[in-house]
Amino acid sequence: MTGMPQLRERIRIPSDYEDLLERPLIAHVATLRPDGDLQSNPVWFEWNGEQIRLSHTKRRQKYRNVRRYPKAALSIVDDADPYRYLEIRGDVEDIVDDPDNVFIDRLAQRYLDEERYPWHQPGDERIIVAIRPTSTTAMSGH
Repeated sequence: MTGMPQLRERIRIPSDYEDLLERPLIAHVATLRPDGDLQSNPVWFEWNGEQIRLSHTKRRQKYRNVRRYPKAALSIVDDADPYRYLEIRGDVEDIVDDPDNVFIDRLAQRYLDEERYPWHQPGDERIIVAIRPTSTTAMSGH
């Protein structure tokens, strides 16, 4: 991706919170809008041990936000304990096309146990956003 800010050092996810990345939980991703306001949306994600990967379409504001300002923050809450969460802040390291919907179909398998993403719309141009964590906050109420 061109025009990216200098990347910060990669950080490690706290080991006692890695389960939140491995389970099919919904993350809320925050991005910066052109008017300076923040936008937060629930998203499916995949953790590959290095990056959080999300699927978007080119029509969505989230896509335009990260193209313009390649940073994001995600919050993932434990569905078994709503006081346990992991926040990840990071740099958008890459944005690539997903013309055959391979990645979104893999997310549909993870989240819905369906082979194909069921809500494709005509004209959707899917992309994969890869976020490299640069800092985390983790909390547990217990």
